[in-house]
Amino acid sequence: MAQKLLLRLFQSVPLKHLSVPLRSPPSSLLSRVSALSCHTVLCRSLPTTAARAAATRTFSTTQVFRDTFNVQDGDDFQDRVLKSQKPVVVDFHAQWCGPCKILGPRLEKMVAKQKGRVLMAKVDIDDHTDLALEYEVSAVPTVLALKNGSVVDKFVGIKDEDQLEAFLKKLVGP
Repeated sequence: MAQKLLLRLFQSVPLKHLSVPLRSPPSSLLSRVSALSCHTVLCRSLPTTAARAAATRTFSTTQVFRDTFNVQDGDDFQDRVLKSQKPVVVDFHAQWCGPCKILGPRLEKMVAKQKGRVLMAKVDIDDHTDLALEYEVSAVPTVLALKNGSVVDKFVGIKDEDQLEAFLKKLVGP
């Protein structure tokens, strides 16, 4: 949420206020930032790749966030979960649910440890009641394991890390 607000703040500032004339940056700075890439409008307007790298810092996400996504609607669920080539863990949760707030980060951490072998979809039952009804979610948190579009395992309630690891190993395999 904070990242979205910060991004909106940057997008609302006119480009002329963000642009700063650059002189040739020191070579030590260039060597430190050479691994960075540039994707913003500000960076594309700068003259050289070296100046771009020296002028900006990219927003990046951790592995947790690349393997985890929020389901936007039914079509998104169809495309990203049911048609996924990888196994998907679906976390049905609610904002008002205390155990969901504990399980969610714990489950994200365990999915990240799988290093891309499994994905995690988060479904807010208040926003997507149709999906909750379709998958017979009667309590939250409910976690489903889907492989090739079919439910292969399920649990309801909070679990510790060892139980989550066993759940994921059963889904992914050895």
